[in-house]
Amino acid sequence: MASDSAIIAWGSGEDGQLGLGSNEDKEWVSVVKALESQNVRSVVAGSRNSLAICEDGKLFTWGWNQRGTLGHPPETKTENIPSQVKALANVKIVEAAIGGWHCLAVDDQGRAYAWGGNEYGQCGEEPERKDDTGRPLRRDIVIPQRCAPKLVVRQVAAGGTHSVVLTREGQVWTWGQPWPPGDIKQISIPVRVQGLEAVRVIAVGAFHNLALQEDGTLWAWGNNEYGQLGTGDTQPRSQPIPVQGLSGLTLVDIAAGGWHSTALTDEGEVYGWGRGEHGRLGFGDNDKSSKMVPQKVNLLAGEDIVQVSCGGTHSVALTRDGRIFSFGRGDHGRLGYGRKVTTGQPMEVPIDLSPPTENTTTDDEEDS
Repeated sequence: MASDSAIIAWGSGEDGQLGLGSNEDKEWVSVVKALESQNVRSVVAGSRNSLAICEDGKLFTWGWNQRGTLGHPPETKTENIPSQVKALANVKIVEAAIGGWHCLAVDDQGRAYAWGGNEYGQCGEEPERKDDTGRPLRRDIVIPQRCAPKLVVRQVAAGGTHSVVLTREGQVWTWGQPWPPGDIKQISIPVRVQGLEAVRVIAVGAFHNLALQEDGTLWAWGNNEYGQLGTGDTQPRSQPIPVQGLSGLTLVDIAAGGWHSTALTDEGEVYGWGRGEHGRLGFGDNDKSSKMVPQKVNLLAGEDIVQVSCGGTHSVALTRDGRIFSFGRGDHGRLGYGRKVTTGQPMEVPIDLSPPTENTTTDDEEDS
């Protein structure tokens, strides 16, 4: 990591997912000091655990580990200091993803790996046992293992209980439980998603999926109860369908939250759709309703956004000049404003990495 850069974190810390050495929430941006000596290239934040990928391909994980989501045996329930995933030390990881309670990674050779919860086959291994009702019993994969071994993978994405990968040929493959548990039989063997060719990037929410093709067409499939597919209705789709309302735009990136979706144009404009509760779409405090088709986030107009990330109930946007805007549900400090505010109004996250000054206030001054 360059001397003038830092890995920062804020929000819920109850499972150690901030990597700050404690399990406390942080309402302000804090530096992850345990990663200061590492040359980190990217980070991924899940609801209960986090990971970092270094330039040399090393993978660090921290947070909740009861399901083996940190990639090593869960000797402790949570870990609040990043540690290297030793099982992947001999390969160069270039990308990773965090799902509901499983993780995926891919190395520079296109080999994919999975670990964590596997009761629905989301790690690519058939669950071996079932209970009296026929539901699969928990079978965690605590050490990363190869998945989708016949595919040369470019990108991985993890949902609530399913996995999706994009191959170097531009094909999309999926396995696991793509719908809420009980709605459809799970599969542990990758199946190709039909109708998609020359895909550039994929994004996965809890139970819905997005795929952006090289020609700029955005496709969606999966659950749609809040309009997160952008099809103008709330009907689920088992096969990809084009997202409406984006014609004439040049899309460069996409992101999916638990039940909402976003798209980014080449002009730095953000479009959002799906569940609007808590203001996670960024349309303003007075407009928290769900949107069935993409709408422009006018409150970010002129900010030249280069990246958007979506959590379960909030969103974060990064500008070209390095500023961060957040909006949505604010409890546990997840918006980084220093207070538990919930807002649909995008607000800039204050970033102050200077060391805190000593408090020289006397007791008498505090009483006054």
